[in-house]
Amino acid sequence: MARAAQGKDMSAALAIFVKTPGLSPVKTRLAAALGTAGATDFYRLAAAATAEVARSCQPALVPYWAIAESGPAAADAWRGFVQLEQGEGDLGERLDHVYATLQARHGQALLIGADAPQLTPAMLRAARAALDDPATPFVLGGASDGGFWLFGGRMPVPQAVWCSVRYSQACTASELRTLLAAHGEVANVPMLTDVDTAASLPALASALTALAEPLPGQRALLDWLHTTLDCTLLTGTHA
Repeated sequence: MARAAQGKDMSAALAIFVKTPGLSPVKTRLAAALGTAGATDFYRLAAAATAEVARSCQPALVPYWAIAESGPAAADAWRGFVQLEQGEGDLGERLDHVYATLQARHGQALLIGADAPQLTPAMLRAARAALDDPATPFVLGGASDGGFWLFGGRMPVPQAVWCSVRYSQACTASELRTLLAAHGEVANVPMLTDVDTAASLPALASALTALAEPLPGQRALLDWLHTTLDCTLLTGTHA
């Protein structure tokens, strides 16, 4: 069913997909090394850093929290941006719901998670610029594990595309590219490492250290990582 793109404004939407600690498990694979409290601390710091980067791109990008849960407790946990529920179903259905809603509302929509907090305003601006190019209706930021940390588009994407991708696999990004090929060219932004397990934390720390102009939230996360890498991962202990 075609989705009308009426009432678009001149800004692109940027949806940050989040889960609410205390209402849903967060970073369960990371918790195997850091414990539940440590994984939750990481998630909160990473989400805060990601939000700072998004905020710095206003007004060209309109940030949204795309929240996994419904209800007042979840809404209260994610303040500062417009809120949108991810909806029901598996990840493909939720990506479809958020993307379709925001692409219809704004014309252009970018989707990211909160687990690649080394992203920069320049990367988000580059993704937006790619969508302004008539040759590239879609943009993808690949992740080092074969997934993707960013997707953006200015055209509707059939639900069948979202729901045919095998997520959390080494082939996730390549499958999405293949399925999108029939609908338009896909531009690229730099690959990042997103954090699912403790093995990704040193790479994240290196990437944050290399930032020319880290935002305060990124510096706070880096300080936390230095403490965690020194005290937790090296000893193999957690709370």
